[in-house]
Amino acid sequence: MSNAKKELEQLLEGKAKVKCAEITKGYQYNDEDQCPKYVLKLNHSEQELNDFLKSLDFEYDSGYGGQELYGTVWLEDGTWCTRGEYDGSEWWEHNVLPAIPAGCL
Repeated sequence: MSNAKKELEQLLEGKAKVKCAEITKGYQYNDEDQCPKYVLKLNHSEQELNDFLKSLDFEYDSGYGGQELYGTVWLEDGTWCTRGEYDGSEWWEHNVLPAIPAGCL
């Protein structure tokens, strides 16, 4: 079992501030309208960030089986984090735009 809040806080440690985020809890085959959605809007306050993180303070099964968390967290430095998944095992991935190759300059 994993705690969604602690996992996200650990991922964000030492990275840029969160710009906005959208995370959904549920299985892909569920009706999306019935799945809890956690949203942190652009230009949020520190209190709204704290409330968002507090809302993620729940346990979920990040091991093999079905994926339970989906979403994206955008960071102020232009990078973003998405959920990775393989055979039901899931994790956060930090994404960075690749450098433009010299041949394109």
